[in-house]
Amino acid sequence: MENHFSVLVVEDDPVSRMLLEMTLRKAGYDVVCAKDGREALACFNERFFPIVFTDWMMPDVDGLQLCRSIRENVSAGYVFIFLLTARDSRADMIAGLEAGADDYLTKPFDRAELFARLKTAVRILNLEKSLKEANEAIRVLSITDTMTGCYNRTYMDEHLSKELQRAVRYGHAISIVMVDIDHFKEVNDTYGHQAGDQVLKVLVETMGRSIRSKVDWIARYGGEEFIVVLPETDFESAQLLAERLRTTVSEQIISYNGKDIRITASFGVTGLSSDRGVMGLLEALSHEAMIRVADKCLYRAKQEGRNRVAATSVGEDC
Repeated sequence: MENHFSVLVVEDDPVSRMLLEMTLRKAGYDVVCAKDGREALACFNERFFPIVFTDWMMPDVDGLQLCRSIRENVSAGYVFIFLLTARDSRADMIAGLEAGADDYLTKPFDRAELFARLKTAVRILNLEKSLKEANEAIRVLSITDTMTGCYNRTYMDEHLSKELQRAVRYGHAISIVMVDIDHFKEVNDTYGHQAGDQVLKVLVETMGRSIRSKVDWIARYGGEEFIVVLPETDFESAQLLAERLRTTVSEQIISYNGKDIRITASFGVTGLSSDRGVMGLLEALSHEAMIRVADKCLYRAKQEGRNRVAATSVGEDC
């Protein structure tokens, strides 16, 4: 039996509680006990329990109230709830199921029946876990650029807007850097499109090593253009980062089919500090408008000779 799920036993009778705890522990389950519904809810505040055995008749918060509270408040995952009671009428069973219980065991419980029903619960929980993992994999694919592994345009459009809103709400700095590989068409024409694909991958990997993990993020804007989003980073710091990225990219040697490829990139930077005096500028600024400012700076960097950084803060002309 797969018994890697933690179990919460809620029972006000100490003898019944100890008997059920010992039975489950001998089967290899990690068991935590609570003497009533209120204590059980406190346990849920500390950790998640995918399996719960709860008595019906308890003081203060009874089994039905506990079932309802778990269904209303616990969101870390599905909780399979067994309702334990001496009541065995059809009306009682219906009341328990309507309150949120998944299964029903009469007291005193039969050991063989207990494990048979537990096996069903574990199977359902494993199916639920597999479904969540599959859904998460689909979600990741939907927001990922398959070529480079960074985020795609769909993710950027949604989450850059949220980053801006958060910056306004809390008065935090935020900056973006638009990146474009110089003479990328020549790379494709000289070495082939697969070599171009490799260049894009290495560019993202190179930039990814130079930004903060789980804070900053990169999205492919289109073709050989990328946007680096820098929450909690003021305009001046963003310029320094862009210059560091420019140097790192220009020094990178990309090996492909025995050939060494070197590239450069141009960078357009915009952003703002956490100074509340400029927050009003951001409140009227959409993420599209911020990207347009960065794009104008990128164009200027291209016009001035490529392999350089051009920047302007929010509210200034590039």
